[in-house]
Formats: sequence, C-alpha cells, structure tokens
Amino acid sequence: MNRIARTAAPLLALGLAASACSPAGSASGSSKDGKAEITFLTFETPNLDAKYWDGAIARAEKKVPGVSVKKLVAPSTDRTGYAKQLLASGQFPDVMIAVSPSGFAESGNLAAWTDKELAPFTFPHSNPIGGKIYQLPYNTQLTPLVYYSKAKFKKAGVAAPPKTYQELLDDSAKLKKAGISPFVVGGGGKDAFAASFLWTALVGTDVYEKTPDWMVQRRAEVAKFADADFKGATDKFVQLVKMGYVDKAGLSRDYAATERAFLGGKGAMYPMGTWFATAADKSAMKDDIGVFPFPTDDGSPAVPSYTGGGMSVNAKSQHVALAKKFALAFQQDRRNLDAVVKSDGAIIAMKGYTPPADMGPVYTATAKVYDDAVKDKGIVNAFLVETGDDSLLPGMVEKSYAFAQDVIAGRKNADQVTRALDEDWGKAK
Repeated sequence: MNRIARTAAPLLALGLAASACSPAGSASGSSKDGKAEITFLTFETPNLDAKYWDGAIARAEKKVPGVSVKKLVAPSTDRTGYAKQLLASGQFPDVMIAVSPSGFAESGNLAAWTDKELAPFTFPHSNPIGGKIYQLPYNTQLTPLVYYSKAKFKKAGVAAPPKTYQELLDDSAKLKKAGISPFVVGGGGKDAFAASFLWTALVGTDVYEKTPDWMVQRRAEVAKFADADFKGATDKFVQLVKMGYVDKAGLSRDYAATERAFLGGKGAMYPMGTWFATAADKSAMKDDIGVFPFPTDDGSPAVPSYTGGGMSVNAKSQHVALAKKFALAFQQDRRNLDAVVKSDGAIIAMKGYTPPADMGPVYTATAKVYDDAVKDKGIVNAFLVETGDDSLLPGMVEKSYAFAQDVIAGRKNADQVTRALDEDWGKAK
C-alpha cells in the first residue's frame, strides 16, 4: 500500500541525530565517504519490507554517482504526519515516497517536476497542485476493491459477486445468516486509514460517479459535505454498520492483523487496495480469493483510483539536483518496478512497462478489474486518497479517518459526520 498505497507497518528508524543541526526544511547536506548524503523517507509493510527497500535503494544509488542514501522509516502508517513532524523540527527529508504533497507544496517545501522529468510516466500530470506536479505519478492503485472468499460465498448460497448495491446488501444478509461476517475491516492502533475504505468506495459510487469534480466544487464552496449526495453515501456506510455487516473487531486490529484476519477466515469480504493482491497470491487461500469493484446502485462502473504514490523532493535540500536524479533512477529501475509489483501489487503507470509474466491469480484478476474499468470509463477519484487540487484540505484526511472509526464504533451518524466535516473544512481553510 502503499496509499496509497496507502499502508505501512510500525517500524522505528528515526536516524535523526546526524541532521539535528540542519537548517529548517533541510534534512541533511552532510557527506559520507566523499559522497553527498541524502535522506530518504520510506515506509515498511508486510509486503514492502526492509529487504525490499534496502535492495531498491542500493540499485538506484549505483545509477547516481556521488550519492549516499540514508533510509528513514516512518514509525506508523501516517507518514505524511511524520513528514510534518520532521519539517517542523528542521529535519525534512531530501527525498520521500508516498507522502501526500498537499500542504508541503503550497508552502514551498517541495520541488516541482518538469515536463521532461515526467516524460516517462503514463499520466504525467496526475494530481496537480497549482498546475504543477510535486509527486512522481508512477503507480495506479484502486482503493478499494472488494476481495472475497469464494468458499464463504458458496457456503452462504451466494452464486456470484454482486453487481448492484442492493445485491451487495442481499448477499451480506445471506452471509450473516450463515454465521459469516460479511466485511472484514481494520483501523486499529496507528492504522486508522483502513477504517475508511467502505466510505471511500461509497463516495466513489454515489458522489464522484455523478459529479467527478465534486471536491473541486467543495473547494469553490459550491458543494457541502452535508448536501444530499455526500450525506447519503455516508449514511450507507452507517447503515452497513447498523445492519451488522461490518466486523467491529477491526477497530482493535492494525493493518497487518487485519490482513491476517481475512486470510485466516474471519469474514467473507475485504475492502482493500490493489496492493493486497500479491499478499493474497502468497497465501494458502490464493485460489479461493476473487475480486470485484464495489457496486453502484445501477451496476454501472465507478472504481475509485489514484495515480501517484511516487517520490517527492525537498525544495530546500542542499542536494536538490542529486535528490531528483536518485528519485528518477529509483522509479525507473526495472527491477525496482518488478519488485514493487510482485511485493505490493502495483499497477505501474510508466510508458512501456509490462508486469512480470508469472504474476498470480489474484493480481491477474485485479489487473483485469482495472483494465475493464478503464475500458468502460468507470474510473473515479478515490476519496481520502486524492492529493492534488481536488483533494481535502491539509489536515482533514486524518480527521476523516477518525470519523470512519467513529462510524464503525457506532459513535456517529451521517448527519454528525458531515456537519463536522463542513466545520473542519471552514477551520482548515
């Protein structure tokens, strides 16, 4: 996940002592063995572990003579929040990956990528901020799709994946009657993001399909969260919980534990990003796992998608040019790309790239869902995942994760959530 993917497991690698005297906004500027040392903020997950990052960094380092890379690892899934802490303490990394550029770019702390630098990418101008690109758009992720157990569907008498929202409700009722939890969700500990995926799906199907630029309209104060469409999507989320279709135990599970819960048979459906596909293919139940897009009311496609997730560079780094060269070398290395596809189920958005031929059945099915959605023009933005001019204001994503947790816990209804979002929007603005 990156989240997007949007995932990370808690690991500690702060390594800040060497940069304690750096100027504000700059992480390093030191040298090591005669080379310019740059700091690189990463994240680690069960899929993208330390071995993956160490190998990928080493390969990219070799392509940029004169650079030595010091790896930093975000201690939680909130790597954007961690980057904010580093910025505030004058230790902003030289390079970072999968950190939302919103807020950092507007304040002048990120270097924009040029059209020439963006030329290798399939969607070079994804998620612009003020018309400029601050994060390399190398990876497309569908967030979420619904992964499901074919055996549990069969046990409950569900013949095929639902194509409409009403069919989803009917199937969930059958699963519950058969003693099977319909949805496995996460959101516990430091991994609050996983509580929001059903909400992200519903905003995609009920808001963004109808009004693709809804968030732009919200920024222009034309739309409000308390308006009928957005409140209706939020109420569907609330009702799924009230009907007992969402496993509330997820609020006590971090991301890794939630993945284990689904793979361990704790429920039938798992709303998760495409990065789950390769973890599924490595599991004992890979042949039992299917995937479908979260259904709309009328069955038309509306698949939340995000292209980005790549490297950003500190505009105030003492080594901007070298940091950019390292970032581009890292993102264009074929072995790095193959590794992230195999490790994290990435759908690479770079010209001429094709995934390894030996990908497993769940990844293959996931890629087909994406291809079909593109063909049917059924791609929409992913609420809480967007990072450009059509995203939430800085600081609101984390608050939204907390609202999703409140919904699953039964603490808030749709009216309370949407009113709070509008209030927080006013404060953030």
